[in-house]
Amino acid sequence: MFSGTQLARCSAVLLLGFLSTLSALAAEPTPDFSIKTKWVEASVTLDAKIKADPALAANCLAEGKAWAVKNRADADKERKQDPELFRNAWSFERKYQTRSVVDGRYVSIVRSDYEYTGGAHPNSSSDTILWDRSAGKRISIRPFFTETADNGPTLKAMRQGVIASLEAEKKKRGAEGTDASAIEAIEPKLLKIGPVSLAPSTAEGKSSGLTFHYAPYAVGSYAEGEYIAFVPWETLKPYLTPEGVKIFGGARPRDDEDRSQ
Repeated sequence: MFSGTQLARCSAVLLLGFLSTLSALAAEPTPDFSIKTKWVEASVTLDAKIKADPALAANCLAEGKAWAVKNRADADKERKQDPELFRNAWSFERKYQTRSVVDGRYVSIVRSDYEYTGGAHPNSSSDTILWDRSAGKRISIRPFFTETADNGPTLKAMRQGVIASLEAEKKKRGAEGTDASAIEAIEPKLLKIGPVSLAPSTAEGKSSGLTFHYAPYAVGSYAEGEYIAFVPWETLKPYLTPEGVKIFGGARPRDDEDRSQ
């Protein structure tokens, strides 16, 4: 038999556990689009800042829906060919998260993908989107630089900054000297150097430089996780256009630096 005190303690523990579970569920945002079948689960989620911009939200959601539908179709095709691959349902998740808003105009977004298709571990990847609110469309970072030719001075400076940042981060993680060939394979080409975003800044409305996002396996082992390389705007100052001079300034916030840890 339990005493009244013991019952009260048990009830309190159960209540705390229940509240903790509710809190965890509340913290996980509801997908903006989802597919769920016996064999496939796919979801697309936009953060609140993206959803507050109708044109941007519509653009991202249309892309995300097409991605989810394609993954379902591919999975259905695979299941027909080899049902043994589907002992557990395959999972696909895509999240769009705001990285920065610069000059009230340029919105950098990180698009993170997660998938599990029955292998030894899930796979994840990331890409970036730069949205121009004034033009109402996606753009590249080209307007901020006087030239962005493959193997040109701007991209060579970017690559040098990326490599220095990655080497410093690997040293912090105790992984220096690993996968050196993967780092050296980074090319000074805008479409090859890696997904890039405008980093936030301590100066309001400015960007402190460029961040390059590398998924697990890209420049290190799976266990090392994601790497974010930072190139400060001062490094690229000689190559900036008037628009680039306008949007860059300040320093990288400390809490943003912690994202790389």
